[in-house]
Order: sequence, then structure tokens, then C-alpha cells
Amino acid sequence: MNKILKAAVCVLNSKYIHSSLAPWCLVAGIDTWCGSQIETVVVEGTINENTENIVPRILSAKPDAIGFCCYIWNIDAVKRLIRSVKQRLPRCIIVLGGPEVSFNAEEVLQSQPDVDFIIAGEGEKPFAQLLNAICEGGSTGDIPGLCFKQGDKIITSPPHLTREEPPSPYTQKYLDALDGRIAYLETSRGCPYSCAFCLSGRCGNVRYYDVERAKSELLLLANSGAKTVKLVDRTFNANPKRAAVLFGFIINHYGRDIPKGVCFHFEIAGDILDDAMIDLLRTAPVGAIQFEIGLQSFHTKTLDAINRKTNIQRLVRNIKRLVECGNMHIHIDLIAGLPYEDFDSFANSFNIAYSLHPHMLQLGFLKLLHGSPMRENPECFPCRFSQSPPYEVIDTPWITKEELARLHNVEDALDRLYNSGRFRRTLGYVLRQTNLTPFELFYNFGEHCTSKNINRISLDSYTGLVYDWFGELNCVDKAILRDTMSCDRIATNSSGRLPAVLDVKDDRLKAALKELKKTPQTCPKRGVKRGAAILYTANCLVYADYENKNPVMGEYRLHKLQPHILLDETASINDVHC
Repeated sequence: MNKILKAAVCVLNSKYIHSSLAPWCLVAGIDTWCGSQIETVVVEGTINENTENIVPRILSAKPDAIGFCCYIWNIDAVKRLIRSVKQRLPRCIIVLGGPEVSFNAEEVLQSQPDVDFIIAGEGEKPFAQLLNAICEGGSTGDIPGLCFKQGDKIITSPPHLTREEPPSPYTQKYLDALDGRIAYLETSRGCPYSCAFCLSGRCGNVRYYDVERAKSELLLLANSGAKTVKLVDRTFNANPKRAAVLFGFIINHYGRDIPKGVCFHFEIAGDILDDAMIDLLRTAPVGAIQFEIGLQSFHTKTLDAINRKTNIQRLVRNIKRLVECGNMHIHIDLIAGLPYEDFDSFANSFNIAYSLHPHMLQLGFLKLLHGSPMRENPECFPCRFSQSPPYEVIDTPWITKEELARLHNVEDALDRLYNSGRFRRTLGYVLRQTNLTPFELFYNFGEHCTSKNINRISLDSYTGLVYDWFGELNCVDKAILRDTMSCDRIATNSSGRLPAVLDVKDDRLKAALKELKKTPQTCPKRGVKRGAAILYTANCLVYADYENKNPVMGEYRLHKLQPHILLDETASINDVHC
């Protein structure tokens, strides 16, 4: 009888809603290149779980070998997990792979005595070959990307890249394990760019999978129960013609073979979109497509230094056009701490990015990843950074530690006020009324919040904090501010109630709602909740029925009218922007 080798592939995700593609890619490689003597199980957990709760799930597989998928967000938890597993299974072989160990294998093998092997780079075939060698007692010397200890020596190999199209990971076991979480789809590997802060440029030139395979897997994941299918291709539109084929496929099949409500998320380069592509995307069903566009900076010297080739004027124009389409969620990124970017130039980049009115503006901070040119060439990219994951920049010759700390306050205010979608009208009103730039507004409010304990603040209490601070700004009318914030609240919070700071006890509200029930056009549907408020500066009622949330804006439609009960007042219905 052939010896059976039991292998487990373990990954710790950052959140439960995230699934991971990597272990299933490894399992697909085992299914393709190993015989029936290798039995494999996937074990998933999250970094928020107690390590000791994950150990029994691994032990239940009784593994002879365990592969761990390593990233900056999970490497510390993985190391703790390895120590716990090794105490229970001292003879078990431990194999690491993933971007967090592919470019520093020697350092990891030196510091982690429980680790037997590291596979650098793409792991499907090397991991299968390693398991075969372990099972059969064969040589591991010719396995690409394999790094290991040999007596007192450490043998390392360059990260493995292959032109071979990897086997599909989308088996029934994968679909069963997905269970409605975010699904990840890969239709190519490699990247056409070589940005100094990123690892994607170390993954080789772009290698595209067969387009018919991509279509088939798009349909499979769209019908898996997942509401979001995230494409992990580094720059999905690097080949515009191929991208147009797949965008068109989604558009043409949406609502038929692709269920309504499924959203496809793509990372794209915004400056290489042409008119024909934008015209195609304009026809996409609302909410079917979401784009993440990495700007990083609008400072030309910074972009040149990090080898980020961008046509800024075209990028700005294209993002504006995508947002104006109104049918796609647009997410753009800035990175603080890049070379030659000082506090003032970053503020300028922020203001330009904000003026594009994306649905999400992410303010991230530079991380010096193992294997990135910025980490490997400190003489060209001088900066101090944390030696612990995620290796975030501490300061640079251009921006101080204190300035970066203030930008973290800006980030917090940006996420709570703008990216949450809960205060869009409020922000628009305040910026129109004051002479503040967007950066100044978020910076000043972020500084104000540092004196408050807002880590676990409720939405109602935070709303009160916003109302009180915004209401003290020059040229802000607190009555209009209250009404505008009420519109934001009604449109985004399906509880249908206002927080105490905005709530006005007025018997006319109940009477007005009764009046709306008398006509078919304004009568609420059975079982549908309604939220409403009187806008006093506009002398009208605003209401929302909590059904059919807009998937792009994340809002319910607002209706504004004057019931008979309010007709005796005098004010302009257009004062408040709903």
C-alpha cells in the first residue's frame, strides 16, 4: 500500500468576510501534480481569533505537513500559530509561502527554528513537488523557489515565476467554503508597471489566462452566493482590448446569467482609459462594476521618483468622467510618506483628489515591504520605518513624524465623514459656505477630535460632535446645517430616526406623514419602513422609504415636498441641498 501523506494549507484572513484564494490555488496544484497519496485540507481563520481556537482545526486534519500563506497582515499571528502547532505536532513539517516570506527567506529561516521550508514566489507546482518529495523520500534540490536549512547553511532560491497557466482553484470544495464571502478572481499574473513601493513589479511581465476561462470563472463566482467578486489582477485594463471584452461580457450577461446585486471590483489604471472604454462602461448596470484607481500622489517629482508613469491630466479627466456616469463606485488612493512629498504637497494632492468627488478616497501610509525597491535601496529612498509588520513609514527627509501623525487624524476624519457616506451633503454645504479647502476642513476637525475619546463613539454622539464643531465655523447657518445633516441621516440610516442633536419635537411631522398616506403616490408600501424630518429652513418635509438602496452611493432616495400642513409657512424649498 502506498504511503498517504496528509497536508493542511492554512491561511489567516484579516476579516471573516474575506476569503483567500491562495490555499485553493495550492490545492489545485496538488490535485494536478500529485497523486492520490497526498490528502489535503484547507484551514481558514482570521487574525482576530485567538490562536488557540484555530489550533484544533489544524490538529483535526492530523497533518504530516502544513503550508502557511504569509502576508503583512497575518505574519505575526502565523508565527504564534506555528509555535502552538509545533508543540502538539513536533514532527510535522512546516512550509511557508506568500509575499511576506518570498523576498526575505534567509532572515525568516534564521529567526524561525520551527520552519522547515519556504517557497518563494508562485507556489502551486513547487508546493506539489515538495509534498511528493516528502511522501516518496525524494530529492528537493531541483524544486524552483524552494528555500531551506542544510546543516548550518541556508539554501535560498529566487522567487519562482512561470509562464504556465495555473490550474483553476474553483472546485466545489472552494465554493462550499466560500459561503457568501467576498470571492477573489485572478485572470492574469504579473504587472506592466514597476512602482518602487510595490511588489507587483517583481512578479514578472503580465501573463493573461485564456479569456474563455476568465468568462467561465466570472459566471461561476457570480452565481456562488458572493455579493462581491474582486478581481486581483494588478492592472486589469493593462490590455485594453481584453478588458473591454470582459467588461462587455459582464454588462451583456448582467441580470440574466449574472444575478442582479453582484458587484465586480477591479483595480485599474485610470489614465489609460480611452473614450470607447468609458462609453462602454457608461452602459453598465448600476452597481455592477466598482473601480479602485491608485493615484498615490499628484506631485510630479514624487511620481517620477517612485517610477509611477502617469498622465495626470488624462487621469483627472477620466476619473471625473467615470464619477459622472453615476453607475459605478469609484475608489481612489493616496499614499502619505512617499519621497519628495512634504506636508504641503500632500495637502495639494488631497485637494485635487477630493475635487474629483470619488465615492471613496483612501488615505494610506507608505509601507516598506520586503522585496520592494524602496526597501532594498535605502540610499535612493531614505526614510525611517517600523521594523515590525506592516513596516509603516515613521518619517522621511520631507515629512516629519509629527506631520504623519496629523495625517492619521485626517485619515480618521476622512473615513468617518466622507468615506462612510453619512455626511456627504453636510460636507458639501460647509465647504461651499467657508473658505476652507477640503484638506483644511478634515485636518482641523481631525485635530479637534484628538482631544475627544472617539474610538468607540456611537454614530449619534459623533453626529453631535460634527454638528457642534461645524456649527461654529464662519458663514455656517446652524439651522441650514441641522436640516442638511437631517437629509444625510434620513438618506443613509434605515432606522428612520434622527439623533437627539437634530431631532425637533413637532406634532406637524406626525400629521404630515398621515397626510402622505392618503394618496397612492406618497403612501408607503406595506412592510417598508419610512424615515422623515421637517426641514425648517426650506419649509418642507423630506422622507425616504427604506428599500432599493442605491448600490453606488449607498443611499436611499430622498423625496422632498410640502404637505398641506406646512403651507402656512414661508421659506424657499431650495435652501437645503437634498
